[in-house]
Amino acid sequence: MSLEIKVPTVGESITEVTIGQWFKKDGEYVEMDEVICELESDKATFELTAEASGVLKIKAEEGDTLDIGAVICEIDTNASASDGGSSEKKNQSPSNGSPKAPETSKSKSTGEVKEMIVPTVGESITEVTLASWLKSDGDYVELDEIIAEVDSDKATFELPAEANGILRHVAQEGDTLEIGGLICKIEVTEGGAPTSSEEVPESASSEEEAKKTSDKATYATGHASPAAAKILSEKGIDPQSVSGSGKDGRITKEDAEKAEKPAKEAAKPASTAASNQSKAQEAPKKSGTRDSRREKISSLRRTVSRRLVSVKNETAMLTTFNEVNMGPIMELRKKFKDQFKEKHGVNLGFMSFFTKAVCVALQEWPAVNAQIDGNEIIYNDFCDISIAVSAPKGLVVPVIRNAESLSFDEIEKEVVRLATKARDNKLSIEEMTGGTFTLTNGGIFGSMMSTPIINAPQSAILGMHNIVERPMAVNGEVKILPMMYLALSYDHRIIDGRESVSFLVRVKQLLEDPTRLLFGV
Repeated sequence: MSLEIKVPTVGESITEVTIGQWFKKDGEYVEMDEVICELESDKATFELTAEASGVLKIKAEEGDTLDIGAVICEIDTNASASDGGSSEKKNQSPSNGSPKAPETSKSKSTGEVKEMIVPTVGESITEVTLASWLKSDGDYVELDEIIAEVDSDKATFELPAEANGILRHVAQEGDTLEIGGLICKIEVTEGGAPTSSEEVPESASSEEEAKKTSDKATYATGHASPAAAKILSEKGIDPQSVSGSGKDGRITKEDAEKAEKPAKEAAKPASTAASNQSKAQEAPKKSGTRDSRREKISSLRRTVSRRLVSVKNETAMLTTFNEVNMGPIMELRKKFKDQFKEKHGVNLGFMSFFTKAVCVALQEWPAVNAQIDGNEIIYNDFCDISIAVSAPKGLVVPVIRNAESLSFDEIEKEVVRLATKARDNKLSIEEMTGGTFTLTNGGIFGSMMSTPIINAPQSAILGMHNIVERPMAVNGEVKILPMMYLALSYDHRIIDGRESVSFLVRVKQLLEDPTRLLFGV
């Protein structure tokens, strides 16, 4: 029986593909799920696998452009390996006539191929970006071994292997995949990792590698993908003048974007005098480099950008300011920090004081702790405080749940735990969602004043800044005090000026006399 292999659907907006290169020759015997050729679209490169075992009959050549659904090749499933004139098994036979390595060994393929898809990582997440492969294509992986990292718009997740076997990449690093999209395949094996005895003889392996390298060099080396070719054509650049960084020297889209058209050679001067005059008029050469680079925007950064612009456009955001004398808190910390750390195992920082202060103020001014949902306002009787943390991949905002019921040491421990997980990209979706009010501390970077943007769908955010000693008038006398500016940005649709100013004044009052926090006055 002859099985037709058609160009698969590789994306909603992709209507045609180009055959990049054939890995198997016409008439060769191929195994089921073996990669037989490479397809290129205007967005990415894909591998085409055999849908059955048999002898390959090629219907389209390298460089041909085919519509989605067009027949690309056929596989004669009735043919055996001996029927293939260029069978891979023949290539693996030792040229010196020595007996073939035994077919049975410790590791044995079961013939099953496990397709791994992008898992559901959160209700509001519809797509992820493949950040990095931790295991290479062709590597042996074990069940539950971490093989890749994927980025969502909220956090980074590890992808574990779902079976023991040989890993086959389907998606590439940087690809954006929808939830449920195919990310890789695992050729399931039994008996553990393959041993050296299972490998093909050295002479045959070298022969096969040389053959493949030779085959690839005829097409891939110096060849531009469709997307790259389009960019080079628009720039008027000859592909032959561009060095490719892709597989086997292929020119990728990134190579094309970085390529620059070579400057035209200056016309030769007509005479020596004209040449000398031209040299005299040349601008002096500048020292130093003028390099630049392009980096793809991460999924997290794109989402943060989109949400910040949305908040600015969809809310009536206003900011009110005040200043607070941090002297009393600094005195308390200085007096009790050693005893606090000895008893609780964590440092006494400013964040616990601010968290406790805003919780008291939020319960007195519930509109600041509320949010708009359509035509309704949701008032929260609890305080889930979001804390802005600068992580390696961007700003994240984990949440301290029911902060109003936590003690100072419990708040400090939760801050340390969440900040550590954020910097290690280990935060879960549950730790990132929710939140009724946000604290952000730009002072740790030296900020004196800012107008923070609301963390939607919340209605307010408090910005903390650096502590600076300034001369202040106290009871008719000038004193040098450690002062901090506070900035409260709020949604004027739900919070009036009276509520916002009163809330900030109450926070200032609690911070300047922290004993009030102990007695709730």
